[in-house]
Amino acid sequence: MKRRILLVDDEVAVLLTLKAVLEINGFDVDTAASGREGKIKLRSHQYHMVITDMRMESDAAGIEVIAAARRASYRPAVALLTAFPVAEEDWLALGAHKMLVKPMHTRILLQQIEKMLAVHEAELGIRSVPPPTPAAPSKAAKPAATRSAKPAAIKPAAKKPLARRTVKKIAAKKSSAKKSAAKRAVKATKQ
Repeated sequence: MKRRILLVDDEVAVLLTLKAVLEINGFDVDTAASGREGKIKLRSHQYHMVITDMRMESDAAGIEVIAAARRASYRPAVALLTAFPVAEEDWLALGAHKMLVKPMHTRILLQQIEKMLAVHEAELGIRSVPPPTPAAPSKAAKPAATRSAKPAAIKPAAKKPLARRTVKKIAAKKSSAKKSAAKRAVKATKQ
């Protein structure tokens, strides 16, 4: 059984990168590009975990998504995803189970999600689902005449470095943008 995750973030690059990384690693991922859309999806679908950005269309959008997830009868695990870390007591008070700071190394992100899901399932008394592993099709199972003529698919392990590079590029662009803004501010104060 694939575990379903809802990703809520208004940064499309982050949303699509995380979605790709999680799907490659066997999760069923749904996305929402705003807190409002995330709350709607929480009411219409069931998820094992919700990962939400803090600041989206408003400063309180992430808090509203967390509150909606906590009210859901199916009780998903809730992680706060942010580039602006807050104190542990603050995110715990909001109702999140974990804070994930972006950008994050893919392997560490996956380990934290797996650990969080295991702890949450134990708290709910649910038998833990083993971590998802991408299924490799068996060539022996199909006769040669019925095999697909498509080129060999890229193996999930080969895609992971691409996702890491993408996350690093996003981080580099944000860092570069911050440096440029700082330079403009210094230049403006000199004038």
